[in-house]
Amino acid sequence: MDNKTLTLVITLPLIAVVLMLIGIGWRNRLRRQSDVEQLPVVPAELSMPLAAADGQYVATTTAGDWLDRIAVHGLGIRTNAELTVHPEGVLFERSGAGPLFIPAASLAGVRQDSGMAGKFVEKDGLLVLSWSLGTHELDTGFRTRRAADKPALFKTLQELISAGPQADAHSGK
Repeated sequence: MDNKTLTLVITLPLIAVVLMLIGIGWRNRLRRQSDVEQLPVVPAELSMPLAAADGQYVATTTAGDWLDRIAVHGLGIRTNAELTVHPEGVLFERSGAGPLFIPAASLAGVRQDSGMAGKFVEKDGLLVLSWSLGTHELDTGFRTRRAADKPALFKTLQELISAGPQADAHSGK
């Protein structure tokens, strides 16, 4: 047996084992996260967008733990997306995955960060939305395709959050 054949005979089973372990890990993550509630339904009619941008949906993670990717409901799939901000909430129209709608009342905050769940960029290159889904506090990352879109989107998200019911509860209204 020559060296090329021997290398192939050793490498192929190793690759198969690694892929099998990755699959087992993902399946176990799905099982651990089975208590995550169903995603909110996109309203039949949304108002005109207050702001919009094309970019990349990075992932949704457990709030404060940028490595704990949420796998259920397709939230762990990185994909191209369009983010639109409406008075009713935020809509991610994701390519290759279902839409993600976050109602305005569920939004808790927005910040700029440099990375999450395997995606790292320049300082403040990601927009990270903090929100709640039932009893789970989550962070969802988005990177705008054009840097010039980010400031207006960030400002609009801040205004939407500050006008929401959770802002009224914090201010005592």
